[in-house]
Amino acid sequence: MKKEKYNVTGMTCAACQANVTRCVQKLDGVEEVNVNLLSGQMTVDYDETKLDSAAIARAVEGIGYGASPADAVPDAKGGGFRSEWEVRQSRAREEQQSMKVRLVASIVLLIPLMYVAMGSMMGLPVPGILTGMENAMISALTQLILTVPILVLNRKFYKVGLKALVKRAPNMDSLVAIGSGASLIYGLFAMYRMAWGFGHQDMAVVHEYAHALYFESAAMILTLVTVGKYLEARSRSKTSDALGKLVDLAPKTAVIIKNGQEVTVPAEQVAAGDIVVIRPGESIPVDGVVTEGAGYVDQAAITGESIPVEKMPGDTVISATINKNGTFRFRASKVGEDTTLSQIIRLVDEAGNSKAPIARLADKVSGIFVPVVIGIAILTAIVWIVAGQDFEFALSNAIAVLVISCPCALGLATPVAIMVGTGKAAEYGILIKSAESLENLHSIDTVILDKTGTITSGHPEVTDIEVLDPSMSPEEFLSRAAALEAGSEHPLAQAVVEKAKGDGVSSVQAEDFQARTGRGVSARISGKNWLAGNLAFMEEEKAMGPEQETALVREKMGQYASQGKTPLLFVRDGQAAGIIAVADTVRETSRAAIRKFKEMGLTVVMLTGDNKVTAEAIRKELDIAEAVSDVLPTEKEACVRSWQEKGHKVAMVGDGINDAPALTRADIGIAIGAGTDIAIDSADVVLMKDSLQDVVTAIELSRAVVRNIHMNLFWAFFYNILGIPVAAGALFPAFGLRLSPMIGSAAMSLSSVCVVTNALRLRFFKPALGDQADGSAKAEKDAEKTDSMTENIPGDSGVDKKEEQEEKGMVTMKKTLVVEGMMCEHCKMHVEKALAGVVGVDSAQVDLEKKTATVSLTEDVADQVLMDAVKEAGYEPVSCTAQ
Repeated sequence: MKKEKYNVTGMTCAACQANVTRCVQKLDGVEEVNVNLLSGQMTVDYDETKLDSAAIARAVEGIGYGASPADAVPDAKGGGFRSEWEVRQSRAREEQQSMKVRLVASIVLLIPLMYVAMGSMMGLPVPGILTGMENAMISALTQLILTVPILVLNRKFYKVGLKALVKRAPNMDSLVAIGSGASLIYGLFAMYRMAWGFGHQDMAVVHEYAHALYFESAAMILTLVTVGKYLEARSRSKTSDALGKLVDLAPKTAVIIKNGQEVTVPAEQVAAGDIVVIRPGESIPVDGVVTEGAGYVDQAAITGESIPVEKMPGDTVISATINKNGTFRFRASKVGEDTTLSQIIRLVDEAGNSKAPIARLADKVSGIFVPVVIGIAILTAIVWIVAGQDFEFALSNAIAVLVISCPCALGLATPVAIMVGTGKAAEYGILIKSAESLENLHSIDTVILDKTGTITSGHPEVTDIEVLDPSMSPEEFLSRAAALEAGSEHPLAQAVVEKAKGDGVSSVQAEDFQARTGRGVSARISGKNWLAGNLAFMEEEKAMGPEQETALVREKMGQYASQGKTPLLFVRDGQAAGIIAVADTVRETSRAAIRKFKEMGLTVVMLTGDNKVTAEAIRKELDIAEAVSDVLPTEKEACVRSWQEKGHKVAMVGDGINDAPALTRADIGIAIGAGTDIAIDSADVVLMKDSLQDVVTAIELSRAVVRNIHMNLFWAFFYNILGIPVAAGALFPAFGLRLSPMIGSAAMSLSSVCVVTNALRLRFFKPALGDQADGSAKAEKDAEKTDSMTENIPGDSGVDKKEEQEEKGMVTMKKTLVVEGMMCEHCKMHVEKALAGVVGVDSAQVDLEKKTATVSLTEDVADQVLMDAVKEAGYEPVSCTAQ
């Protein structure tokens, strides 16, 4: 099977989308077709032995549309996604500009046309040559002369609509072409009748048809539909903002070492194995591994980490992240389309272009909707003529039915919401593979969580230190314990060493170190014999003291074990010195997320390979409904299947590697903390951060998107169900109310704009669990990291500016900048960082809603300096005023 993308031209509505889909699906060898009206693209999965791309393109062209393989665009070759994106954007801009020119010209001509046609009825002063029955033919000719250019300017409706009608695949343009065409033809017929009346001196006929020309209706219908199309195009362009921002993240150039010299080359030309040089403030062009030097890298745009991460030799760096301090070199490992950023861009683009199951309902309706509407319009005309009304009355109602029924809103209801939703998810570091995944997320009722690396941090940490030897202080005990464990490579030993370093406890040197695999270690420290390990090891070594002491130690070790912790016993010269308990600790973010899952009505299940005691301890701590212990990676899939067999919709959350079978089996597989190793094949949703809170955000966003789609579909269906009978004249017998074709075309255009605008509300979505929900522990930890990092960055003394300011009695000055271009929390952070880095700035706070940044100054800083800092960060400063 081959998967290929095509550019499709000529599509204007949901009926077009349905026609293209139906046409390609009929081809022998086609397995799946996804046609996206917004992007004008089609993705086809087909059997290469039965079909080729040329045959698919010919089939689409056969029903009146244009089609060509996406990679056949010359400008997009060799440049990766950036070039392809630029070609798409350029094409969209050209189309929008062309539509704007057409619209302006149509309005300029429509104004005098409406003045001539309706001026006298509205009491406006009209030149005498255009008034009175004797000048009726002059007025009619003037209206025709003004109408014809408008029809020519908007000839695309006739070209596309009538061609689709001939190919028996009518679309929205067919309705507009028939409606406005019928008005024009009736106007010409009226002119002939007027000419006959003048020739036969029958002024009654002239009077009758002078007020039934309908030229202004033909022109107004086309102009109003074009207004709606233009507003729709402008609104739709906003749906790709998130994708555009991702593309803009990629640096255009890179500095590499070539023949011992530094050479600047386009980022697309960096090859795997090249040595890339990165200096302060530069963006990293490709993924790679640091070979020399060091720096602090801001990874917020990709992983969402708020604190820059220190990179040393051996550490990986990710494309599109920014080096804040230090200079280093790295060896390129993933380049071009393989970089993390390129994978993210592809994923977001494909998700936005894919089709949700709910969209197929709109497609089915649209496929039969247009022919049915044409039938209703014809039936309307016949019924009114049979009922005794004149032809003009019947025609007016039939035209109103045609123009008010265009299924634009129906076709836009789902794809706009999906595209905005997937783009919004990307802003939060949540990569959703398809529209189907985004829709299905809202219906899950059970969340199965892998423990290690998902609920917990994935690496052991010291949780308890208990000194048993009264002659030792806690600091001395930890110092000796760290010295003893320093020679071991076991993760539990490393946790002890890290604890000592973190507490600032200096360790002494150990001698005669020996490790017993799976048991413990021994060494001499300050002339004393030390042992560390489990109880079995101590009993084997006969290292324990009296039976009473052994029983006490056994009891304490058991207490820690019952809490899901691993206790390490330390013995000095045959006497128990102390116990250090180590555990894979629960993340604060996981604790908050699990609480939120329960508030959302979801059942939470934990899977772990740990023993039952450890699993039960964590289950109780987090109040999880069920914990399944002693589970092998191969058995996780069976657990997911068992919940599905009970009728549950299951989301499996794991690390995306050893959980792959379970992720694939689940209704929604979510790979958490994927970093640079995105588990695209096994997961439906990929999270760039190690936070369960993003799972909550993904589910909330899915629910918001589905609600938005339901609302859009309801109004689209409701509008047509209500509008068609009114347009047909259902209210005329009882209330004398009719819907003119002009009002109908305006209402139709407005409905499309309303649906798109409603979908764009998703851009203001905010998760219930933001950074503030991470808990005070995380905030304190981030503060510690910031302090320690500040001490290590050259040129920064690490002095608390606020205290210094208070000591010197300085008065804080404030200035407010208006900043355009900020869209999300990442933008907010970038602007705040840029301003905080200016000398003399004490702090900076950004208000996203007001698009302002307020800075507190310890000294007078020029407005231009502040504005330049914002501009350098990639945003547009509008003004700067002092408070």
